[in-house]
Amino acid sequence: MKSETLKQQLMDQVIRFIGGRIERARAAQVEAFVRQFYANVPFADIAQDPPEDLFCAALSLWQFAHKRQPGAAKVRVFNPHQDEHGWRSSHTVIEIVNDDMPFLVDSVTAELARQDLDVHLVVHPIMRIARDKSGQITDVGKPDAPAESVMQIHATQVGQPEKLEQVQRGIESVLNDVRTSVGDFREMRARLHETIEEIDRKKLPVDEEERAEIARFLKWIEDDHFTFLGYREYAMTGKGEKASYQIVDGRSLGILKDFNLRIFGGMRNQESMPTQVRSYLRQPKLLLITKANTRATVHRDVPMDVFGVKTFDAKGNVTGERLFAGLFTSAAYSRSPREIPMLDRKIETIIERAGFLPDSHDGKALAHILETYPRDELFQASEDELLETAVGILNLQERQRVALFVRRDPYERFVTALIFLPKDTMNTELRLQMQEVVAKAFNGALSAYYVHLGDGALARLQFIIATTPGQIPGVDLKDLEAKLADVARSWADHMRDALVEAKGEAAGMELLRRYRDAFPAGYDDHFNAHAAVHDIDRVEEARHQAIPAINLYRPIEAAPNELRLKLYQVKDKIALSTVLPSLENFGLKVISEIPFEVKALGEDKPVWIHDFTMCTADGAEVDVPQIRDKFHEAYARIWAGDAEDDGFNRLVLTAGIGWRNIALLRAYCKYLRQAAIAFSQAYMEQTLNANAVITRDIVHLFYAMFDPGYAGDRDKQMQAIVDRIVKELDRVSNLDEDRILRRFLNAVQSTLRTNYFQRGPGNDKGGGKDKEYISFKLDSHKLDELPLPRPMVEVFVYSPRAEAIHLRGGKVARGGIRWSDRREDFRTEVLGLMKAQMVKNAVIVPVGSKGGFVVKRPPHTTDRETVMAEVVHCYKTLMRGLLDITDNAVGGKLVPPKEVVRRDEDDPYLVVAADKGTATFSDIANGVSRDYGFWLDDAFASGGSAGYDHKKMGITARGAWGVRQAAFPRARHRHPGPGF
Repeated sequence: MKSETLKQQLMDQVIRFIGGRIERARAAQVEAFVRQFYANVPFADIAQDPPEDLFCAALSLWQFAHKRQPGAAKVRVFNPHQDEHGWRSSHTVIEIVNDDMPFLVDSVTAELARQDLDVHLVVHPIMRIARDKSGQITDVGKPDAPAESVMQIHATQVGQPEKLEQVQRGIESVLNDVRTSVGDFREMRARLHETIEEIDRKKLPVDEEERAEIARFLKWIEDDHFTFLGYREYAMTGKGEKASYQIVDGRSLGILKDFNLRIFGGMRNQESMPTQVRSYLRQPKLLLITKANTRATVHRDVPMDVFGVKTFDAKGNVTGERLFAGLFTSAAYSRSPREIPMLDRKIETIIERAGFLPDSHDGKALAHILETYPRDELFQASEDELLETAVGILNLQERQRVALFVRRDPYERFVTALIFLPKDTMNTELRLQMQEVVAKAFNGALSAYYVHLGDGALARLQFIIATTPGQIPGVDLKDLEAKLADVARSWADHMRDALVEAKGEAAGMELLRRYRDAFPAGYDDHFNAHAAVHDIDRVEEARHQAIPAINLYRPIEAAPNELRLKLYQVKDKIALSTVLPSLENFGLKVISEIPFEVKALGEDKPVWIHDFTMCTADGAEVDVPQIRDKFHEAYARIWAGDAEDDGFNRLVLTAGIGWRNIALLRAYCKYLRQAAIAFSQAYMEQTLNANAVITRDIVHLFYAMFDPGYAGDRDKQMQAIVDRIVKELDRVSNLDEDRILRRFLNAVQSTLRTNYFQRGPGNDKGGGKDKEYISFKLDSHKLDELPLPRPMVEVFVYSPRAEAIHLRGGKVARGGIRWSDRREDFRTEVLGLMKAQMVKNAVIVPVGSKGGFVVKRPPHTTDRETVMAEVVHCYKTLMRGLLDITDNAVGGKLVPPKEVVRRDEDDPYLVVAADKGTATFSDIANGVSRDYGFWLDDAFASGGSAGYDHKKMGITARGAWGVRQAAFPRARHRHPGPGF
């Protein structure tokens, strides 16, 4: 069904409400009003409204319009409520009744837009309404009755009463401007006609050709090409620097009757104007065409067009000016400039001055540029300005680059910027960025902008920047153009430049080919192209390693306690539950995380970039350049399993030490826990972090004691460090922390040897890297608070996968190695075993030894081979840790271990044996011995395939006692008897 039919049916339903609600005497008038009210409203605009609501809306306006005195507008702005108005609406309703005149609807809706109100419905019929002397409606639709504009506008609802009043005042002011300008329209045209006649008649200080051209142009304006809104005459008073323009009383028309309305800010006081502006005002230039500071409130919400004609005395001095304010009509913009007086001559002159023949390629191209040139600029710019700009545009030759052309208003009230840029880069975001750059450069604010796309490869942006006379800074246009070009460049353009700069042209362009479209939407909102180059490096790195690539950084705008971390993982996203605990152990709190999926061309697996925003948990500042590499290495080692994930890692930030030094402190902590220290690991972590100066010096002391590369006076340096530590300890107020720190100091001072500085063999990964475990030999008698009995020495071996202890009662000692399941106190277990061994085996070996290890990362499987492989690895770690720091004998000569500083006597005797869980491991131990070239070779561990069975050979306590019994008679000793 056609919309006309549907609308008629809807109107019939609306009219039915009249019969039951309006008295018969007025029913005909109301029906006529309602039908005319909706006559020109598109059906789609009202199709969803209930008929009763449509009836109530029309009736509301009928009642409001019922009484009005001609010559005055009637305005109401309200929110209809059922109890107050008899109907309701979800919008704010504006009702206007006014004498019919041009520009009412345009002007009112523009005012609503200025007040940030969206218009949902506009009903604006012109009705013939007859009224009696009191203003009451007597007839609707009478042909000879005056025409009235009846408007009802539904806009965004306004809740505040003061805002409703503001909207009403704005509309009333606009309606007054419309009434004033329309009422004085004929008189303003008459003033223009009078001005034209004077130009034709009077002697003026301009040449005849210019006079004729100006008169022709003004006659064209008079021929309905200008909407007059206001007229004002100025008289120049005073001389020289004291001269100023004064409004001539009684001569203003239209909106310029209001003396408070300024066309040009500062025109009335020339003393405050820049020198060049004052000079321009006194020039014998007959016609001025420009834009006003003030935006039009009538018809279109744009800066008003202004043309002024100067007046002169007999001597040719400027005596004043006649200003016409308004708007050029659409014909002034739609017609070819060659059809507009004065502009046609301008174009011909410019082409001629450019030196091009009209029919030549360049001549036609220049003519096209001028034909499509912003019309306001054609009116306002001088021939010199137009020539320079138009030729500059011609020289672009459709090149894909950004070009800037600027013209300053002679009165310094605005600057016009024309920007040409590749059409495919044009978008709203770019326009906003460019207008901000231009406005800032000229210390102004955007007044208006226009976009022209055209048929060529370049788009044109026009910005009109409002400025303050005398406050426009000097601007290097080349520099400004370069800034705009940088803004206009796409992110891919910037990435190309950054890649070529960083990698060279060949490698950079290849990476661009692969990564141009690799980054997801939104990435460029967070990172610039140089950051992308760094990310590409890390993405490539991540593709060739088993752990994520890492990048710790701090944006320039971040606070001193804020950091950012990027992790780069191939194929799958990283679970937050995996990352957060590790970062918290570093003393960091994660604020947010943003993932980006990077899909490089030709790669079947994406790389996920996780960008974490973090801050230090305690608010402490962090020197990122100082700790960045240490953090990277520590975090990578944690991911690889080479370092444990605990609170010791916070020392990277608090003490500025690296992962290997942290592993050393962790090893001592683990030993102290086995040595029955009364404090938890967490408390020791907290203490070392809280006393970073002492912590660093404990590490320095260890280096002074054991770094084989140390070249200074080792003992002197050690004493100086100890003195520093003791002095700092005096400042520690917490007794528990003092005890912990002194135990760490004591443990280091009790250390005799360490493999900490050794590289290569013994590392499964090879390559001369740091060993994956740390072993140190301690003088048990020097250790504070050590449980009794004390061995002579003990060796502690630490790694992320295993921990082990080896206790020796003397230099020549033998004992088994046990696989312990007592992770928290395996030293206590081993110490008890050694004590028992020393008692029961005293007749075999004068002193005993005992060792044990724990598996810290048992495989999550029931497969025995897999489990035993890990057990063997941990067992071999203990063997290596022992042999790393044990003297060897080669060719009958004692050979100390390499890269080991010995703080004890020669100690080459080391043998081990089997025990619980290691009964079949002797060959494994002897294999390690052989790898080390140890002098005992396969005698290092008894019970192997090349060794002996000490039980079968009677090398036991019972066997030793039997031998002793047999020896008693020969020694002429009495047998002690069974009760011995």
